[in-house]
Order: sequence, then structure tokens, then C-alpha cells
Amino acid sequence: MTHEVLKFGDRITALPVIHGSGDFALEVRHMMLEHRFTCVAVPLPPSFQEDVEEAIGLLPTPTIVLQRESGGYRSEWTPHNPSDDSESDGGCSFVPIDPCQGVIMALRVAMGERLPRAYIDLETNAFVPYSEPLPDPYALKKVAVERFAAAVLPTLSRPTLEQRKDRIAYMATRLRKLEAQYDSILFVCSVLDWPWIREAYFEQHTCEATDDYVPSTESYEVENDTLAFMLGELPFITGLYEKARADLEDDENLSIDGVKELLLSARDRYREEFKRRARNITPQILSQCMKYIRNLSLIERRLTPDLYTLVIAAKQIAGDQYALHVAETARDYPYTHATGLPYLDMGLNRVRLPDGDLLDAVSRLPGPPLVWRSCELQPRPDREEVDRWKMRWNPHSQCSYPPEDKLIENFRSHLFDRAKEVMGADLVHTEKFTTSIKDGIDIRDTLRHWYEGDIYVKVLPPSRGKLDCAVMLFDSPADPREYPWRTTWFAEHDEESTLAFFATDFQKELVGPGIGLGNYGGAMFLYPPVPIIDIWMDPRLDFTETMEERVLAAACLHSNCPDIALLSPAPPGAGWRRLAKRFKKKWVHIPLGQFSESTVQQLRMVHVLNGKHVRSYAADFIRRA
Repeated sequence: MTHEVLKFGDRITALPVIHGSGDFALEVRHMMLEHRFTCVAVPLPPSFQEDVEEAIGLLPTPTIVLQRESGGYRSEWTPHNPSDDSESDGGCSFVPIDPCQGVIMALRVAMGERLPRAYIDLETNAFVPYSEPLPDPYALKKVAVERFAAAVLPTLSRPTLEQRKDRIAYMATRLRKLEAQYDSILFVCSVLDWPWIREAYFEQHTCEATDDYVPSTESYEVENDTLAFMLGELPFITGLYEKARADLEDDENLSIDGVKELLLSARDRYREEFKRRARNITPQILSQCMKYIRNLSLIERRLTPDLYTLVIAAKQIAGDQYALHVAETARDYPYTHATGLPYLDMGLNRVRLPDGDLLDAVSRLPGPPLVWRSCELQPRPDREEVDRWKMRWNPHSQCSYPPEDKLIENFRSHLFDRAKEVMGADLVHTEKFTTSIKDGIDIRDTLRHWYEGDIYVKVLPPSRGKLDCAVMLFDSPADPREYPWRTTWFAEHDEESTLAFFATDFQKELVGPGIGLGNYGGAMFLYPPVPIIDIWMDPRLDFTETMEERVLAAACLHSNCPDIALLSPAPPGAGWRRLAKRFKKKWVHIPLGQFSESTVQQLRMVHVLNGKHVRSYAADFIRRA
């Protein structure tokens, strides 16, 4: 039963909506399916009817119906009118054929049910838009539409624009005429207008305004990259509404469930681009991201997130590159079939027509006001730039990226410490407590000898031996075709190691001018650094069969210590142990699984710079997964 607050007399039911809201579009559909109406009235001028209804027939492909302002007298340019410097070729108003527009939903259902449609707005040549901040439409999940509309009433300001007053009076007059023809009319209008239209209807305000002369309307398809400027919801969310409609699925909570689907789709694209270098975005990380989104939305007094909130949360939780995929996925709309209409580019309050004309554009169905907010993300280069960088690459000059050198050297030092702990583990013992607790109370032995009443303490003697070599095998067994780049790098200063490694071809992935990216498959570190023959050219190592064996044999050959730290996914097998025994060495194995996947992924990245001068700007182009 429709609440009395929404009724204009016995025959008219008003449904106030927030334009561009999927939740309100669903409310319109529910209203029309639950009640029987004989006519649907919408706040659009009659001149739009033919093209709008034809465009609705093209859904789910979104289009735009545009009406240019008719030419009039324009004053000559003067220095006192800087606005005349605008590059605009005129103005226009448009109706977005958006599946998540409540008015479009009403017309779409009415056309499907073959109900009469009445376009009752005043014909205006230069449409003056207006909008105000409004509550989040998600509140409709818990609040009835009449309560929502009543709660907004105290915040609505009385119309001051003359055109708006004329339109309100005109629509009220048209409604009075319609009720003489139809028994039950549904009037879908903006939540900003309905109380004033109701007031004009009951007070029977006379409308002295007349229709302006307006040009005929034009229909266009919108370029996919600019759909976000036309659609009220995110294009990805709008696509989910249309998919649910086509598959007869539940779409009641898509304003929230769609966000989860967006994050999952972005994760799939992120993994597809970065493959092994991608961070492991687990369900736990996604849960943290959702909590971040929720909290940030509440701080901004919203129940559902906007695009900025989604991108910021993704950036803070999973990094720039995942956030970039979230932003790109959010603007993807799957239903863009060719309609035969010309294409135009949408912008914020502007459109570019196929002939190149740039028009100032205002929507006839304006939603809440939009605010520009900036978020810094590392973009990916386009194909033309990459080709240009490849042409300029100097094959005779290359060097490393110092922050990565420092990162992996710190890890090498940490690996030495872990290996020394393993080497000294055999010397650990416990003894009865006398005067010192040594290296801490040994709870296990104390409980084991509880009947004695004595306390046992741990004794960790200093580690024996030294280390001057570490081998890190990130991918074993490694495919030689995947790691064609094999070289030996020498230290630039005393804080760096002599480094021999095999990695992916950095020239296949250029991330900036003079900046290539490879991935370590395995590496050997000698510290303190010593000059050695390139291990990939050393004939003494030709007895090895695989890249891993060659790196291990080089470590055994050049190390001056009996123990060598080995980081690998699995313990050394019999073949590797025989190799070490051949050089009278011993492996100190550290499992790769002891370190987080994200840490290992960052360590494997090696950026190659085309000369030391590139170091001055490399940070502006290097993208972290």
C-alpha cells in the first residue's frame, strides 16, 4: 500500500528518486511491479520522447540523447569577460540512457508493459541544472522510500531559480491534466523537486511560462573509456545490474556485493599482468581491504564507497598496481555492442562530438554533485612508448638500481645471520640454573625434571665458523628458456657483493626510458666482494648440466669458507650434496618458505638501468607489484 505522503490526490503517486542510483532504480521497478498504474509521467520534455524511447530499446548498450541550445545573440569579446576564452563550441543538455537511472527504469518497464508515457517537463532551450548533497541511497535497504523522502525534507531549500520555479509549476499543471485522462498515474521525479511540485499541485499555481523553441534531439553512443562520466553508478556495477537482469539473478544488494565482485575481478587482472611477481592477495587481505573501505566510507558519511574510496583502500592494502587495476576494472562496462550510432566522448560537464565540436553539457537527470579528488598511482606505459624506449636502448651500458641493491644486500646479510644460527644449533644445550639464567629458561626441560624441583636454562654458545657466500634459488627446477639472461656483476663499493645470477630478459619488459625489468631465477653472492671470472664463461664449471648446478658449483669454487648458505624451496638433494662434497663444502639450508611471498617477490625484481644517469629519474617510473 502506497503511503499517503507520496500521493497527489487519489490518482497520482509520486516516487521521489535520486537520479543515477541503482538502489532507486530497483525501487522504481518494485513500485511498478507491485502496483497497477495506467500511466507513467517523467520529468522530461516531450521533444526527448522519441529518441529516448528508441535509445532505451538499445539497452543494455548505454547511449545519450542530446539537445543543443539554439543559437542566439552573443556579445563581442571584451577583456572584462574572461569566460569568453572558453574553447566550448556551444551548450547542450542531455538525457543519459543509464540502466541505473530511476526515470529510465520507469520508462523501460512502462515500455515493456505497454503503458502510456507522459513527458511533462517544460521545453527549455538552456537547461539550468541544480543539485544538493543527499543521503546515501543504500539506506533504502532499511528505510521505506516515503520515510527516506520525508527525512530529506528539512534539508531541501526552496527553489530560487526562475526556470526551476516555472518547470515545477508547469509539471504540476500537466499532472492535473493527466489525472483527467488516467485513473492511476506514477510520477517519477527528483527527490529535490517532489515537495515543491506537490505544493504547486495542491495550491494550483498557474504557470505563465511557455515552451521555448528547441532544436531536435540527437542520439549518440558513448566511448567506453568515458562512460564513467555518464553513468550514475560505476560502469562495472552497472554491468552487474544488467547481467543480473539478463540472467534473472538477484540484484537487491549489488551496490555492496558489486564492490566485492569488483575487487575479485581486479585481482584476476592484476595476477594476469604480473603473474609470478604479483602479490598474493589472499581472502584475508581482501577482508582487510573491505574493512578499510567501510571505515573510510563511514568517515565520509557514506554507506557505500565511491571510486576514490575504493582506489585509496586498494592502494593502502595491496599497493599501487592493484589499485590501478581496481580503477581500470571499475570503469569497464561489458555491454557495448555496435548500435550504428555515432560515438562521442564524455567529460565532466562537457562532450566532444564526432565532428570535433566541444560542447558544455548538463544532464537533465542530475545526480548528487561531483567532486574532483586526486590519487597518485604509478601508471603502466603504453605500447608506443615502449617501442620508442626499445629503439633508444644502448646495449653497451647498463647498471643496477641502488635501492634494490640495498634491499637484497640487507637480505643477504640477514640470510648469513640465519645460517649462523642453524650452524650453532647443534651446540645448544641446557643446564641447571645456578647463578645466571644464561639465554633464558628452558621450559621443556624444567617441566621434564619437575620432580627434582630444579630450573633448567638454555645455553646458546657463539656460532662457529664464518660465511662469505650465499646462494638464493627462487625457482627450482628452472626452465632455461624462461631465464635467458645470465651474467656476473661486480661490486661498485665495499658494501656490495660480487653477484652472479640468471634472470628473465629485462629487455622484454621496459617500464621506463632506459629502465628494464627482470626477475631473478637464482643468484650467488660473494661478500666481501672479490673479482672472479664470469661464471657463465668459466670452463672449470662446464661439467654442470643445469643453471642451478652452475651457480652452486661457482659458489663452492669461489667460497673460502667450509659452509655456504643456501636459500631454496626444498632441501639440497643427493646430487647437490655430492657437488658440495667434491669441493669439500657443506650447505647450510634455509627454507624459502620461511619468508613471506610478498618479500620474496620484491627481492626477485631486478631493474636494469641504461646508464648511471638513469638513476636520477628511475624512481618516477619503477612500478612495485
